Amino acid sequence: MGWSVGEPRRGTRRRKPRRLSDIRGAGGVYLSPLSITLTQLRSFLAVVRTGSVTAAAEELVVTQPSVSAAVSSLGRELGAELMERVGRSIRPTPAGEAFAPYAADVIGLLEQGERAALEAGELAARELRIVAVTTAAEYLVPPLLHAFGAQHPDIGLTLDVGNREHVFGRMLAHRADVAVGGRPPDGDRLAGHALGENRFALITSADDPLAERRSVRPAELAERSWLQREQGSGTRAFNERFLASHELRPRVLTLGSNGAIKQAARAGIGVSLQSRVAVELELSSGLLGSITLGERLPTRHWYALRSAVGPVSAAVAAFMTFVGSEDAQRALAAWTMSPMSSTAGDR
Repeated sequence: MGWSVGEPRRGTRRRKPRRLSDIRGAGGVYLSPLSITLTQLRSFLAVVRTGSVTAAAEELVVTQPSVSAAVSSLGRELGAELMERVGRSIRPTPAGEAFAPYAADVIGLLEQGERAALEAGELAARELRIVAVTTAAEYLVPPLLHAFGAQHPDIGLTLDVGNREHVFGRMLAHRADVAVGGRPPDGDRLAGHALGENRFALITSADDPLAERRSVRPAELAERSWLQREQGSGTRAFNERFLASHELRPRVLTLGSNGAIKQAARAGIGVSLQSRVAVELELSSGLLGSITLGERLPTRHWYALRSAVGPVSAAVAAFMTFVGSEDAQRALAAWTMSPMSSTAGDR
């Protein structure tokens, strides 16, 4: 099916672009009211997410013509083309990119409002939807959930796990209430607490000669294969920045999980920079070796984050207060056997 976003139907006139100077009121300049439906917003966001009218229709369980019509009518209402075709795919125009966060906020806040109303009317149990990057979900979130759950047994907890791109996509779309992960994206749409330092180690096989050295120059790693996580992973991005900063272009092997990378390193297939919390057990037991670099790696932190857009629910407020408390630090320290340096503060 062809894409006709922004094109008026036969017998109709294209709406002129709307300008701030079109209408003036007593209080200054303002825009005329918009007639936008939730169906239009959901269709638009589905196309943005999937890059395809067909995929968006399948996600929404509707027909392709209905999706195309909804997005086209939304663009006419706004007076701007929102999508454009590039080859066989569809992507947002600059206007679409600018509008998408607002559309996501509208849909997300309405869904959160529905949940809040049901919880207030005791028609649904209180629930906290947590999303975490893979490493944090495996090594940091379990003790936090245990300690928080003990203090708030009336709040149901769910955990969604993915890479950095997945986590912040869920948060910005209001599909999760709180996130645990690395450095938040630029902007003011998320706020939270830093939980502590996320230190990295360059792992290798236990019998690697470089693991016996007191100091290794990055240039000495030029011929080593580099073990990487998938695209969208914060750990992968950290490795890529390290390699680029030293102009290293090694052979890269992409593996789908922390466990696969650790086993590959243990087998001598390659090396990788990994969060120390994920490899501490293998390093201390001698299953893996670590290469000491002759320079200090950049400092990163773990964060607990919430949306800065819209009201803060009681469950979210309780969790954010908890992660900034000494109880949370004690839970993490007991789990990792090494206290994490806290730099808590709402941001």
